[in-house]
Amino acid sequence: MADCFVVQPIHPAGVDLLRAAGHDVRFASSPDMAVVAREIGDARAVITRDAGMDARAIGAARDLGHIASHGVGVNRVDLIAARARQIMVTNTPQTNVRSVAEHTIGLMFALARRTLDADAAVRAGDWGFRYQPGLHELHGKTLGLVGFGTIARAVASMARHGLGMTVLAWSPRTPEAVFEADGVARVPDLPDLLQRSDVVSLHRPLRADTITMIDDAALRVLRPGALLINTGRGGLIDVSALGRALADGRVGAAALDVFTTEPPAPDDPVLSLPRTILTPHIGGTTEEAMRATSCLCARQVIDRLAGRTPDHVVA
Repeated sequence: MADCFVVQPIHPAGVDLLRAAGHDVRFASSPDMAVVAREIGDARAVITRDAGMDARAIGAARDLGHIASHGVGVNRVDLIAARARQIMVTNTPQTNVRSVAEHTIGLMFALARRTLDADAAVRAGDWGFRYQPGLHELHGKTLGLVGFGTIARAVASMARHGLGMTVLAWSPRTPEAVFEADGVARVPDLPDLLQRSDVVSLHRPLRADTITMIDDAALRVLRPGALLINTGRGGLIDVSALGRALADGRVGAAALDVFTTEPPAPDDPVLSLPRTILTPHIGGTTEEAMRATSCLCARQVIDRLAGRTPDHVVA
């Protein structure tokens, strides 16, 4: 009998916590849901990352009472199937905030200073790259945040206090007091933010009202040459529209850490976007964040198996 079934690799510190609490831990041989459904057996709890848990896998787990999502998003967990079985679902909303925020700032620097182009130039013997125009400081520029949750607020703090940027944000559901406390100017709508920002960073959840919110219409009002960064959710951007905006220069450059399909297929148009930095959803995968997230999932499982209500129940 496995008390906890782990769908995808997690930091060993979390596994150690589970075993120290006396729980047996078993690992899936593959995150494919068909494999998970075959292997999950009598596990009472599951820890899963971006593979989620579909209805088939949930249905195959006869003793399952808890799904711990290793991360904030639970969109790949079939919540309807979980609720039908009265299976608790938890997430880990705070453990990777600093890491994602730092990655966002890092991508901002890489775009503004054309770091990847500079690296390629040196390797190709093109020392003359240093005489080309188009490298920019971030100090004094305006950063526009689409969404103002915990990660966006961390980005705002780094940009304001570390770089001397002016920070705007659009977040319809965030209380005014939050903007005031962080010294960030609230804008009334998305077009206003896009028109005023030198750098735009996306931090909204993926819902019916946010899917492809950065489309042709949005990109038409973007300040010409602005930089676009997405460390939020891949589906926020219409990739075809972004390609057109990059081709005609409306978008100066883009950096994407998240994608509509992960990993992208070999023929995915996102892989051929010009002036775009792509990273494989690593915003929250620093050693520090992975340890913290793994340990929080483990504590949630330990609490649930002990009959206690764990932190961060979402369903």
